[in-house]
Amino acid sequence: MSNERERLSESQVWVVKIGSALLTSDGVGIDAGGIDGWCEQISLLLDGGKRIALVTSGAVAEGFRRLGFTERPDSIHELQAAAAVGQMGIVQAYEESFRRHNRRTALVLLTHDDLSDRQRYLNARGTLRTLLEFGIVPVINENDSVATEEIQLGDNDTLAARVASLVSADALVLLTDQNGLYEDDPRIRPNAPMVNECSAFDSQLDDMVGSGSGALGRGGMVTKLEASRYAARAGCHTVIANGREQDVLSAIATGQNVGTLLTADVAPLDARKQWIAAQVQIAGGITLDAGAVQAVQERGVSVLAVGVTDVQGNFGRGDVVSIIGPDGVEVGKGLVNYGAVETDLIKGHGSDVIEELLGYVDEEELIHRDNLALS
Repeated sequence: MSNERERLSESQVWVVKIGSALLTSDGVGIDAGGIDGWCEQISLLLDGGKRIALVTSGAVAEGFRRLGFTERPDSIHELQAAAAVGQMGIVQAYEESFRRHNRRTALVLLTHDDLSDRQRYLNARGTLRTLLEFGIVPVINENDSVATEEIQLGDNDTLAARVASLVSADALVLLTDQNGLYEDDPRIRPNAPMVNECSAFDSQLDDMVGSGSGALGRGGMVTKLEASRYAARAGCHTVIANGREQDVLSAIATGQNVGTLLTADVAPLDARKQWIAAQVQIAGGITLDAGAVQAVQERGVSVLAVGVTDVQGNFGRGDVVSIIGPDGVEVGKGLVNYGAVETDLIKGHGSDVIEELLGYVDEEELIHRDNLALS
């Protein structure tokens, strides 16, 4: 077992993406047996202490079948209708299968806009992380019935990578109908060797992946490579593997040489903090008292409202703010959980009175230590 495969086996938070060709038996109909097999494997991983978010394709493809389409229509409204109809079948299949394994699920529909807007990004992050902490499996799909751009892109690989970054996942597993990433297109060169393990940013990979995609809108290896690089920037390893292989998820979880492992160069927390530290557009700032600065610098704790003495700027929830000591020197930057108005109201107060002061509480911390980069 390589060191990176070992790290993968020890990882705690996974995002698993299952493609349309797998879920719909190459367009024939929902593969209930396949879904039950993946759900059983996920249930076993949950028993072992992992937390797993599931990104699913298949709604549009299943909608085609239910509506009797023989080929992908050009009309956006027909695509949206297919997505809405097919979503029912996909969700029902997951819910029934996970229930047989005594697991609870939650449906989460996202668009790229939800993950680009900082406020909605934080809302989605909070919801998903809470579900994972409760041991619930979020079943995530793009909101294809209303988001025309997502239908035109047809790319849940990218969505899965963004979800992996969103929840600070350790591993992204892209299940497809191929054994992994090959050095050449296996449909043209059947004996092409498969890549076992490689850095996601190795430039040689670009020449290997080609530009093909499946008939059902499967992203192809190009988008899977792009997704792996997005995930790697957040410190998340990616495995591309054949979802039809027996106990594939269990094999990955035990460090076996299954599929292609595309590795990240940094740890997840380091990557997040590097991104925060690199931000030059600062929306505002908060000044801490000496005790709070000492606690943050020496003990690595979160920034709490009780240690804040002053608020500068008109920042909103999720903005990057400067953290300033009583001497006026910046001690770090962080993603703030409350806007400037709310922060001014709760500054100097303990976390236990936030709800009393604001009428609600989103987070106990003003800036969580995972979202804090010290200077």
